[in-house]
Amino acid sequence: MRHVWFRLTFLAASVTLFAAHLQAQFTRADSLRGGLPLERTCYDVGYYHLDVRIDPADSSVRGSNTILFTGVTPSRIIQLDLFAGMDLGRVMLEGVPEPLPVTRELGALYIRLPKPLEVGHTYTMRVEYGGRPQVAVRHPWDGGYTWTRDSSGKPWVAVTSQGTGASLWWPNKDHQADEPDSMLLSVTVPPGLQNVSNGRLRSTTSLPDGWTRTDWFISYPINNYNVTVNIGRFEHLRDMWTNSDGNTLTLDYFVLPENVDAARKQFAEVKDMMACFERSFGPYPFYRDGYKLIESPHLGMEHQTAVAYGNKYVNGYRGRSTSQVGVRFDFIVIHESAHEWWGNNVTAKDIADMWIHESFGAYAEAVYVECRWGKDEAMTYVNGKKPNVRNDRPIIGTPDVDHAGSGDMYDKGQLVLNTLRHVVANDALWTAALRGLQDRYRLSTVAAQEVFSFIDSTTKTDHATFYEQYFRGTKIPRLDVRVTKKGTDIRAQYRWASEVNGFTMPAVLFLGDGKTLRVQATTNWQSLALPGVDPRDISVDETHFYITSDVRRSYIDERVN
Repeated sequence: MRHVWFRLTFLAASVTLFAAHLQAQFTRADSLRGGLPLERTCYDVGYYHLDVRIDPADSSVRGSNTILFTGVTPSRIIQLDLFAGMDLGRVMLEGVPEPLPVTRELGALYIRLPKPLEVGHTYTMRVEYGGRPQVAVRHPWDGGYTWTRDSSGKPWVAVTSQGTGASLWWPNKDHQADEPDSMLLSVTVPPGLQNVSNGRLRSTTSLPDGWTRTDWFISYPINNYNVTVNIGRFEHLRDMWTNSDGNTLTLDYFVLPENVDAARKQFAEVKDMMACFERSFGPYPFYRDGYKLIESPHLGMEHQTAVAYGNKYVNGYRGRSTSQVGVRFDFIVIHESAHEWWGNNVTAKDIADMWIHESFGAYAEAVYVECRWGKDEAMTYVNGKKPNVRNDRPIIGTPDVDHAGSGDMYDKGQLVLNTLRHVVANDALWTAALRGLQDRYRLSTVAAQEVFSFIDSTTKTDHATFYEQYFRGTKIPRLDVRVTKKGTDIRAQYRWASEVNGFTMPAVLFLGDGKTLRVQATTNWQSLALPGVDPRDISVDETHFYITSDVRRSYIDERVN
């Protein structure tokens, strides 16, 4: 979808000016990273073999990426991506003896082919490269490598690239819309170290120079930013989990030696988590490749089947939470693992829709709380996030220019999805929508409108104004309630104050003595009689709905005409 955020009542001229303003704030680099021109869409990546030698001594990564791709549109130019700070070597196409000519523009590599792509034909290309990739200054929020040492002084290395782009350290088509069907990741590290990556370990080879090469095969589609290395001195803990259908999943934990006992205790909740998430979202998406937690020098990241963990074996988020129940579980284990479903299985096509990863990932925290400790605790957990919400920008970003929405996609996203659940007001339908999304878009990429349409189709309700308000707007809708009492006649008028024309959404009124009334409010005033209700008891449900309310009461003398 290509939306700018404006009130629907703006004049066309105002919309044009606003769109021009938005366009002006993006750069050529943004377009190169975020766009899908012919040079990217003319071919489809099927397989990567990334073969790298990583040396902590000089913070370098050197090697090659062999790419199998299929022609989609006849074009003589294809675009790959590699950050300008990395050195490009030869680009070789199978069957062509000479290196292919390459033009670089910022992080884009324009590779000229001997002849236009043949539609349906599969090509093999090898890209050689090397250099010192950028360092993550504020990992994991900043993309880059982390070069540090463990407590024994041994090198401890990790990489994060979400948002920044995987091309910061290896050449690829760096756009979320195209995932390889499978991948081989070969990593060579110095003596005394080991590497843990995504997928299954196929082989470990001791090389003549004392270095060690590990080959990890990823048998499912994987998004580029999820491809990872974890280099260090790890102890390996192995466990197994069998789900309700009798399917067995391997659970592998790689931790620093001094943290083995803490890891055994902390990671025990993984089995409860798997059971909860499978119940709400469907089967774990990557049974063949297993599930891993790998201790990292940064806080955490959702690398597919190789989840980075750095929460120091405490509960909450670094030991803290905005609610009491939040310190009963390890935030990083739960949130980052939720991305195996939301982000890794169902992936946003464009960074503009990263809310699909983060809003559902954050909502999964509440799903886990409810599964373990009940709905009341889950609502306490969700509402504890309200002070974190800034309402500064829309949750949905701008497509095609590498622009994500507001950081509110986490906490506000959780509140919004919880609201949508209670708008639907049918947990069987709501769960069917969540599980259905996982099944319908399994191992594929998706855009916001596809998610919205699927939810509407499953719940058999049009929520268009809800999406406009909560995902493309910034303000929170306010329910205005005006209660009057004249003798024994009690009446309530109500309406939504919203930035979206035609906004409609249910609301729940509390009437005292445990009584509630669900109304379908719009932006127009509606009225209803509430016989026998004390106006002082009337309030609005702001626990299950992320809204504000303004309830005003007035009392009228019976003698007034």
